[in-house]
Amino acid sequence: MKILLVDDDDLLIKVLTRNLATHHYVVDVVKDGEMGWTYSSTFEYDLIVLDIMLPKLDGISLCKRLRTQGYTVPILLLTAQDNITSKVQGLDAGADDYVVKPFDPIELIARIRALLRRGSNNPFPLLTWGDLLLNPSTCEVTYNSRPLSLTTMEYDLLELLLRNCQHVFSSEQLLDRLWSSEDFPSGATVRSHIRRVRQKLVAAGAPHDFIATMHGRGYYLKAPSTEESTTQSAIPAVNNAADDSQIAVSLSDSPKYSPPDDSQQQYLAFLNETWKTTKAKSLDQMTILLQAVRDLQTNQLKSQQQEQAQQVAHKLAGTLGIFGLSKTMHIARQLDYWLGGREPLQPKHAPLMKTLVMALQQDIEQTTLIQSQVPNGQSPLLLIVSSDIEFNQSLEAVAASRGIRIQIAPMLENMAKALLTRDSVFDSLVQNPDIILLHFASISSESHTHQVSNFRELQILAQRYPGLPIVVISDRSELCDRLEAMRRGGKLFLTAPIPPEEVIDTVVNLLRGTEITKKVMILDDDQDWLHTLPTLLKPWGFKVTTLADPQQFWTVLEAVTPDALVLDVNMPQINGFELCQILRSDPHWQRLPVLFLSVLTDSASQNQAFTVGADDYLCKPVKGVELANRILRRLQRVKAWASLL
Repeated sequence: MKILLVDDDDLLIKVLTRNLATHHYVVDVVKDGEMGWTYSSTFEYDLIVLDIMLPKLDGISLCKRLRTQGYTVPILLLTAQDNITSKVQGLDAGADDYVVKPFDPIELIARIRALLRRGSNNPFPLLTWGDLLLNPSTCEVTYNSRPLSLTTMEYDLLELLLRNCQHVFSSEQLLDRLWSSEDFPSGATVRSHIRRVRQKLVAAGAPHDFIATMHGRGYYLKAPSTEESTTQSAIPAVNNAADDSQIAVSLSDSPKYSPPDDSQQQYLAFLNETWKTTKAKSLDQMTILLQAVRDLQTNQLKSQQQEQAQQVAHKLAGTLGIFGLSKTMHIARQLDYWLGGREPLQPKHAPLMKTLVMALQQDIEQTTLIQSQVPNGQSPLLLIVSSDIEFNQSLEAVAASRGIRIQIAPMLENMAKALLTRDSVFDSLVQNPDIILLHFASISSESHTHQVSNFRELQILAQRYPGLPIVVISDRSELCDRLEAMRRGGKLFLTAPIPPEEVIDTVVNLLRGTEITKKVMILDDDQDWLHTLPTLLKPWGFKVTTLADPQQFWTVLEAVTPDALVLDVNMPQINGFELCQILRSDPHWQRLPVLFLSVLTDSASQNQAFTVGADDYLCKPVKGVELANRILRRLQRVKAWASLL
């Protein structure tokens, strides 16, 4: 698949093209809007990724020009302008999606896949043709369940044929669609790639003419014979057990955790190498911000100088976000906000501006290593609750090698109070973990009071993070201690001393075995209720997407790819029952758990919900714990069902 990237940010171009290349996309890059128009009107692309702030011709104007000229290829806007006005302008200009810098590489690739599916003849996550199956999410290809080892170009060739299975491609069309405009291969190059792909397919059991030749016209996929086990479908049949498991996996666009492979480690090394030069350039740009602060203090800041400083802060916010430096990025965004105000800054703003600039400079200077930027999977967070500094340090290097982030919260005397009262300071220090490791302080066998305190901390953690696995490490291993740990919410019990490798291996295995993805989409026209729900579900670690307009249901559904859906019944224009019927009519969404949440308590409404395909029905008002438990039970059943297939 071929993508045109129109952006003038050299760092973003470097990182994004590397990321797209790892997912088998061919990328052409131009740095201004006029060149974007020239390339898009000259070459054929499957998708355009377009920045808004561009030299010569801005992204909104380019998008409008493309749509006016009948250009139907999907357009994804990628910009640092995180405001409603810019989003509305971009979508009204004809864009199909909008992603704000800094972006999560996983989310961006998922959105690109969704747009490409929407614009292709096979709008499904899995591509199949007879016994051939290609999964764009994982780049895995199998024929009759036998994996095919393909080069990048061989994979791209096969994916293009699968996405356009009714089309005959000439050599010239394949060259245009699969090779960058900077490359100049010949027709012989196409023929050699076709030959190698055919050989690998035949070795896996495919017919010799699986990729057929129409003399004088080009290449196409020959229709599978009736003897093959599957049909000419873009998605596996629902009654096929092996294929059903693939459908279950595709419902969640987040694969189970696995340690980082070589490509992920190479990507992290690439980011660290890039940061060396980026850090120096970022610090050089700080001189513009520092000078702006000095001139502001003496009331000599010119409007042109303020605009230049605002552009620097704007660029820094996007740059720092690419490297995952969230805290530092937010400081840059604050500067961007203040410098980009409608009114010129006044000397009274100087202390605030100086504080922000100095904090930004200090954070950039102190950042020497980029961590946990894994493009092919989310890096889980391990919260270690321990006051043993030596023990904590021994785990850090091992966890990093397994692709696990670590956050340490010491066992303070007032931690229990902070946890129970949901202290805001504790919230600001501790992120949302995926798993917890509680290291009991070493105690003598006679210290009953200290042991009781340990178990109390465990119980409070279990209450604060319901549903999260907690691993307990203690230097006492009596049966009564193990029993008490399980009763208080512990998942596993380890006895100290224990090698750090064994501890982290235990964490990895626990993540693999218990992880349940928790993306929940909630559709309800009650805005106040929608505003409340994310807060109600936050303690259970749900990632909640809310929507009030049922007309936008399908667009948001495909963009979010939720693991569970919560629907209201009574909504304007389209009611919840109708939406559920629409959902169940699509093979891709037939297994998605659907829960109705309504003020209607009559049996007729509940029966109708189950008739159209609901999995559960709750009546308002509902407590957060009940709604969370109902959703978790449904997700656990889906996970258990998938594991049996």
